[in-house]
Amino acid sequence: MEYLTFEPNDELSPFIKCYWTLESPKEEAPEKQVIVPDGCMEFIFHYGDLYRQYHTETEFLIQPRSFVIGQLTQPLEIQPIGVTGIFSARFHPDGFLPFSDFPADKMKNTAISVGDLFGTEGILLESHILNAPSTEARIKVLERFLFDQLTLKKNMDRVIKSTVEIILTANGQLTIEALTQSTPISQRQLERRFAKAIGLSPKQLAKTIRLQTALKKLLSNNYTSLTSLAHEGEFYDQAHFNKDFKKFTGHTPREVYGQQLKMSSLFYGEE
Repeated sequence: MEYLTFEPNDELSPFIKCYWTLESPKEEAPEKQVIVPDGCMEFIFHYGDLYRQYHTETEFLIQPRSFVIGQLTQPLEIQPIGVTGIFSARFHPDGFLPFSDFPADKMKNTAISVGDLFGTEGILLESHILNAPSTEARIKVLERFLFDQLTLKKNMDRVIKSTVEIILTANGQLTIEALTQSTPISQRQLERRFAKAIGLSPKQLAKTIRLQTALKKLLSNNYTSLTSLAHEGEFYDQAHFNKDFKKFTGHTPREVYGQQLKMSSLFYGEE
């Protein structure tokens, strides 16, 4: 697999973390790959062949040609059915809000086509992206579209943005009570606004970021032992860490030494 990342326009960088491409030839026996929650929504365009998206061990759907995948609250199993060619924009946790009125909490674990999200404009965007001759051209097409959406919506929630920054700075290691004390609104209001803007509660986002931090250390061998990894993440004990980690990735920490998270591990080189 060849995975490349690209920086967004400075004016879009508060919303977009990066653009990325993934290319791979067709495999004789394609393996399922696990994508784990990372607190970010993705704008995906398949200019190669499509992917299967599993919701049970044997039942799957074929992903749309282009779509936005909402927040993941569980591991996502996907599988290529031919040649892989993907162009994507990865949004910051609160980054997709200004571009669509679709409630983020209705998008969880779901791939929603650009036609359903943006109507005729989305269908035209798909056509222009898929017919673009290069990644640079695709970025220009998408950024022009996003600038138009941003001009129309101007939908920013500064309380949500500042709260997300607190969660990220703390690597998710803080309580909802501590978060609420740092905001001018009540816990219930914060949770309601988070659900609409991000698709997760503040607690869910914090837990996702905390487990992502542990996973990155595990995949990069940046730890001394699994016990120390659990301790650094401020998990109650090793058993609690193992349980949360398996729910988050579909595997125990020891199983991650293998290739089960091969695709997810590609995404940890850009930061």
